[in-house]
Amino acid sequence: MEDLNTGNPRQTAGERLTASSPQLDGGSQRTVAAISSPALAVARLTLPRVMDAEGRVDESRLRMHIFKNGGVCPSERGLAWRFLFGMYPCGSTALERSLLQDQLAVRYQVMKRKWQHFLPSAMRMRLNGTDAELLAAVRYFDQRQAQTQQQSQDRSEAVRVRMAFLELQAQILFERVTFDREELQEAIRIIDKDVPRTNRDLSYYQNEGLGNLLVLREILITYAAFHPEVSYAQGMNDLCSRFLEVLDCEVDTFWSFSCYMEKFSRDFRADGLHRKMELEAALLKELDPPLYAHLMKGNMERFTFCHRWLLLGFQREFEHSEALRLFEILSCDHLELISQQVDRARYQERVAQKFSTEDGSESELQAINTDFTFELFICAAILLEHRESLLQCPDDFQLLQYTNGLQGTLDLNSILKKAEHHFYNYCKRCAWDFTNGRCRPDRSKHEDFFYHLRSLFVLK
Repeated sequence: MEDLNTGNPRQTAGERLTASSPQLDGGSQRTVAAISSPALAVARLTLPRVMDAEGRVDESRLRMHIFKNGGVCPSERGLAWRFLFGMYPCGSTALERSLLQDQLAVRYQVMKRKWQHFLPSAMRMRLNGTDAELLAAVRYFDQRQAQTQQQSQDRSEAVRVRMAFLELQAQILFERVTFDREELQEAIRIIDKDVPRTNRDLSYYQNEGLGNLLVLREILITYAAFHPEVSYAQGMNDLCSRFLEVLDCEVDTFWSFSCYMEKFSRDFRADGLHRKMELEAALLKELDPPLYAHLMKGNMERFTFCHRWLLLGFQREFEHSEALRLFEILSCDHLELISQQVDRARYQERVAQKFSTEDGSESELQAINTDFTFELFICAAILLEHRESLLQCPDDFQLLQYTNGLQGTLDLNSILKKAEHHFYNYCKRCAWDFTNGRCRPDRSKHEDFFYHLRSLFVLK
């Protein structure tokens, strides 16, 4: 595997996905991320009809809003991600989240102390003396630690008693957790190799923000220690860095990243790699058989370059703020959820048709492959946009060289529009359940699965 560490509003069906892109303020003074963010637990989302008076979030409307508007306003992104990725239950009230925030903060601190006591030598990153930036990062990180300890001492007696009770609960919860010394040491060794290679050109890691490299390290080690079945794999530093940049909080990043990995950890294993390539190849075969045949010459390894795109959410193929917005759109899963609704609607139509025809016969149907997620259509849209150039690549080397040259050059709005078009046409083709005009004349539009399909692109 290769080294993974090396808009305007749109009004048409394909143009509605764009919203304001996040503008990272490179001129602002960066600081080390907070340990916890209790104030956000009671903050409100201003998205229309997404949050009720008590702070509960309508999850389907949140996801729909993100997809249809091409993301959320950068100022609300941090709070929205806490719901989107499951750190905050959408059904929780603001009061419940305040209690949850304290519980999550204490649990994380207990987890971190557990591996630090198990491997005290790993508490400090082994530094290359020639890397002055890392030396500065340690200084900024240590300063934050000292400030946090002082804040803890300044708590009221009632708060200290409550936090002590939560800590006792957490210690009981993790009491029986054990670590494999060799496996954890190996994970830390790789983390200490990858963290310094995280993109330091981002404004988030500028000036005092360099200390966030050490915050990233502690999050990744804690995750690896308490998820030995996953541990750490190359590329996780880039993914986790994305969460840390948006959430700007150590505790919240850990829990949000952990929720994300519950769904996508398989992508970091060998079988996940192969599955991703197989799915992308199968989709391209549906959309463009000649291009598929060309890329399949030899063996499946010719689709390996797509794996990096999919694993890291196209992090390098688009400008940074656009890649961040795309990750948010892909993570809302809106099209995948709607495609399942369309599939159910076509099944109901098929059953109704069976009983409405004289002979009771049923046409053969092509099922919608719900494993074809929208990220695969994004990948296919990129391939199809560069179709002629890809057809000129005679071997894997030139193919990889060409696709690597696309980094930072792609236009997100154009790719979103084309991916949406391919997704719509694929669902429409697969949903054609009543060929030759064999449909019930009294069918209302709300019973028509094409009505459901069209509603993909209408914000309600």
